[in-house]
Amino acid sequence: MESVGDDEAHPYTRNDVIDDDDHDADPPVLSSFALEALKEFLSEQNRTLNADYSTDGASEEKESVALLAEDWRLSQFWYDRRTAETVAEEVLTLCQTLDSPKVACIACPTLYAYLKKINPTVSVQLLEYDNRFEQYGSEFTFYDYNQPEDLPSSMKNAYQIVVADPPYLSKECLEKVAQTISFLGQPGELYLLLLTGEVQKDRAAELLGLRPCGFQPQHLSKLGNEFRLFTNYDPTLRLGGWE
Repeated sequence: MESVGDDEAHPYTRNDVIDDDDHDADPPVLSSFALEALKEFLSEQNRTLNADYSTDGASEEKESVALLAEDWRLSQFWYDRRTAETVAEEVLTLCQTLDSPKVACIACPTLYAYLKKINPTVSVQLLEYDNRFEQYGSEFTFYDYNQPEDLPSSMKNAYQIVVADPPYLSKECLEKVAQTISFLGQPGELYLLLLTGEVQKDRAAELLGLRPCGFQPQHLSKLGNEFRLFTNYDPTLRLGGWE
């Protein structure tokens, strides 16, 4: 989801339900002024996203990509254009080395959008919690990392390339996403790319055998946590190489 944060630091996670037994309390109501301010904020978010991804005379393949507004409640933070293009180009380079390649994007909708923009014929599946991405039709699969293998059986061991961006920076979240990767990945022939915080470096090595690359992902929203790109293969001169 191109996201950052520690789910243990938040009072409620995605599946939490607030049980409101106080039926006498009036629900909070925003004033008309506050509602207008919220609408303007969301509208400005969309304008900013589209402006950042707009083209300045670049080739047709790299024209602007329409993005939905980030939903901070889901810990969503989109990649900036350079990051989206770089990772998409790497995935497509890997595809060229495979027969009938299939790509799985776990919680990274910006990457999915860029892959389809650059190469509309690429076989890619987006696993995502946010149902707004149902607009991608059969290439969207609802995914909750708390249920790491609650996925269609047809997806088991079906992908040679998996890109994952866990929504939180906790050990539990990475462990569960690792279960999903194991479910999706084709044994013996899997290229894995993980985008997550620097703080997950040791866990990524222990759980998935990954090493950090020199290329450092960036987000449209300037985040305090340092983000890294990890792979299970040597990218040689691409992605800044392995450190």
